[in-house]
Amino acid sequence: MTSTESAQKAPAKDPWDLPDVSGLVVGVLGGTGDQGRGLAYRLARAGQKVIIGSRAAERAGAAAAEIGHGVEGADNSECARRSDIVIVAVPWDGHAKTLEGLRADLAGKLVVDCVNPLGFDKKGAYALKPEEGSAAEQAAALLPDSRVTAAFHHLSAVLLQDASIEEIDTDVMVLGESRADTDVVQALAARIPGMRGVFAGRLRNAHQVESLVANLISVNRRYKAHAGLRVTDI
Repeated sequence: MTSTESAQKAPAKDPWDLPDVSGLVVGVLGGTGDQGRGLAYRLARAGQKVIIGSRAAERAGAAAAEIGHGVEGADNSECARRSDIVIVAVPWDGHAKTLEGLRADLAGKLVVDCVNPLGFDKKGAYALKPEEGSAAEQAAALLPDSRVTAAFHHLSAVLLQDASIEEIDTDVMVLGESRADTDVVQALAARIPGMRGVFAGRLRNAHQVESLVANLISVNRRYKAHAGLRVTDI
């Protein structure tokens, strides 16, 4: 490379220069569950347009009315179709079946998988290893026409739903194959006061991020807490 070419090279992109996502509609599949309901509440409270999905539109509508802040309810299919970004917060045991049935509705969408494949026994929570490697990789395999990312795994549903808490002190690990997509998800996380989205690698690294929830459950049980994560020195 010549000195002229070096001088003309564009400067490195600031990793904290993130897009404006305030006008995007966010759908939450599994929005009637604790995690989905909490995310819907926090995003809507921050001014995001949110639609929660459920297998039954009536159930979604009732949950949306309880959440307030302009949240709407719909069946999963309508929720997917009407949203720009779709957060997958369904139980692990229904993950594959739900996404298989929504493949067409999720085509072209930015999908954010926050499902944690976990098992439980007398010793507590432990990580499961899906055949594809992780829940996020399973989603990517099932949704070839969608842009799949992974994020929002380590958030306490209790804190998310507590209206008396103004800020949630935590970082959100964001994984994906496209910087444009992970930037959008990081920006979405930053809409919630106290949160920061941090790029944490490609989807092949999603398993250890999902698995860490088992460790956080152990932390919470020992210390009677609702622990999250913070990444230092960035």
